[in-house]
Amino acid sequence: MILEYLREFNLLSVVLRLLLATASGFVIGLGRSQKNRNAGLRIYILVSLGAALTMLISSFDYEMLRTQWAWVAKLTDVKFDGTRFAAQVISGIGFLTAGTILSIEHQQISGLTTAIGLFASGTLGIAAGAGFYEAVIAAVIAIITAMELMYPVEVGYKRRLRNITVSVELDDIGDVNTVTERIRALGATIYDIDFEHMERTEEHLPSVIIVMRMSRGNDSHSAMLSSVAELPCVVGVCELIS
Repeated sequence: MILEYLREFNLLSVVLRLLLATASGFVIGLGRSQKNRNAGLRIYILVSLGAALTMLISSFDYEMLRTQWAWVAKLTDVKFDGTRFAAQVISGIGFLTAGTILSIEHQQISGLTTAIGLFASGTLGIAAGAGFYEAVIAAVIAIITAMELMYPVEVGYKRRLRNITVSVELDDIGDVNTVTERIRALGATIYDIDFEHMERTEEHLPSVIIVMRMSRGNDSHSAMLSSVAELPCVVGVCELIS
């Protein structure tokens, strides 16, 4: 009975939906804010709250067309489609999230998780604004699990793979052969070598990105990195994990 009442369009349900949307954005944005990601806590809250408000406007229009504005709707033959409001929210979030995706060093992309997090926050707001309370609660749990709890599991899994991508900074770009000889001596197969910086500048050292597959008997990522770092011509080496 209470749930059915809260699904109706009234003051209590409006307040509850806005609070639920705010709480959803807060829970998702809190973890991202602690990691100093592109989008902070307030952005997640505002995205979710704005999406919920849009759906409430849709519900308000529908309710008014059924009651006080019924004579206008009948006179003008108005056709109401509340799904258009949600569609516009999704389109707007698409433009917003595109701005959070950045190209960073070593030819990697940053911001994809932030972008999809904002998208998820917006859809949570839509669900909250529509009064789909059960979906909001279940989705928040699932999203937090995927974005926060599964991250160390994913990183740990990638570190156990035989495929590895490393970025190596050198004294001179001609020292690449020395590095590749050391890698092959360890039994690894080199798939690709990408020259990132050819010359030494004030901002960058000569560097390459090497994609390889380590042998079964020597598949320790840390051992591979340490072995490459021991070379006198190597200034720095790091593993690239997307």
